[in-house]
Amino acid sequence: MNHTPPATAQGITGGAGLVSSGASRFSKQSAMAVLVCWLLVVFDGYDLIVYGTVQSSLINDTGWGLTKATAGTVGSMAFVGMMMGAIFAGRMSDTWGRRRTIIGCAIVFSIFTILCAFSPNAIVFGALRLLAGIGLGGLVPSANALVAELVPTKWRSTVATLMMSGVPIGGSIAALVGIPMIPAFGWPVMFLVAVLALIVVIPLGFRYLPETLAPSLRGVSSNAAATREPAGFRSLLRAPFLSMSLLYAGATLVTLFAWYGLGTWLPNLMQLAGYNLGSALTFALALNLGAVAGSVITAWAGTRFGPIPTAIAAAGVAAAALLVLVTGPPVAVVYLMLVLAGVGTHGTQCLIIAAVASHYPAHLRGTALGWALGVGRIGAVAAPQVGGLLLAAGLGVNSNFLAFAGAAAVAAVLLAAIAIKIKSTGKISEGASNV
Repeated sequence: MNHTPPATAQGITGGAGLVSSGASRFSKQSAMAVLVCWLLVVFDGYDLIVYGTVQSSLINDTGWGLTKATAGTVGSMAFVGMMMGAIFAGRMSDTWGRRRTIIGCAIVFSIFTILCAFSPNAIVFGALRLLAGIGLGGLVPSANALVAELVPTKWRSTVATLMMSGVPIGGSIAALVGIPMIPAFGWPVMFLVAVLALIVVIPLGFRYLPETLAPSLRGVSSNAAATREPAGFRSLLRAPFLSMSLLYAGATLVTLFAWYGLGTWLPNLMQLAGYNLGSALTFALALNLGAVAGSVITAWAGTRFGPIPTAIAAAGVAAAALLVLVTGPPVAVVYLMLVLAGVGTHGTQCLIIAAVASHYPAHLRGTALGWALGVGRIGAVAAPQVGGLLLAAGLGVNSNFLAFAGAAAVAAVLLAAIAIKIKSTGKISEGASNV
């Protein structure tokens, strides 16, 4: 049986159309699809960081009886859901198609984020955050897999990195919105912003997101289909992908530990350091603006020097910046170090995603991204817990900064191991030369 797609299915044909992988040009339809994915990632980032902006209000104003330790547990619930969503949605996007998976995940995280505003207690709030997290976690690997198929190979790393700028932009919006809105209207209003995703961006997704061909139909002959690795986690966890899959997952885990640990605890840490809520949120804004800048800087540097060498440097910058914070520098230096921490932590993760998208063949791309981000969410789950436990143990604000700096340093080591492995084994797929 010949699995070569017919000519009418080889390009984007609209919202319900099909697109083959390995695009050789970047059409207007592709650009609109990438824009929609980016907007969804912005809301993904907003929904992730919004908990950090309302955490102090949940502890002090709700009467739910939250402590620093239990607030960390509640903060972890979204990341537990993200771990589940990333693992399974990445696999589903390779099997069922990117479009349906992306839109489904966006609907899930929007609805359950809105419902968080009406939570009567911490248990219900945590459960809703977990359910929203399933959609949040599934969106990013699915969207990145789709974008990787829509753009020319030479631009894949750059566009993947720039698209992930949506996460800190969403976080910056959360901090900016929170400064006037929380004192005026209370914490629930922060979760109602997700209504915009539900009524504006998701309809754009139905209009502009193309569907991808089923893996067995992506322009391969029956002989090639018979000899290649089947889509699924089993292929990732055996030769020739096993060691690289473990290293990418480990690097993602410690990077997300640092990034989401800072995102969850930074406003509260700065309040504990003596700043008021408004000032504490401006520190969170500095972190997220640094991450936005990091997306742009690392996109250029990743194209120029390669994603993995650039990621090693970015992780090193993050570790050094967080160590400087431990010394209690002047306020201006604190802002600068938080910007650099944002550049380094989020930039590292963007580059890891770009490297994974280029390292694996197309039929494993969504699964590989889901694997790395799913396992990596263990770090995101652990970070709020560890931050809360360190504070509850009386170890102070600096204990958090040291923990996150250590995670960034470990990321640099694991990424160096990836670089050595790539140099010794060569590329695995057609895109691996970008890594």
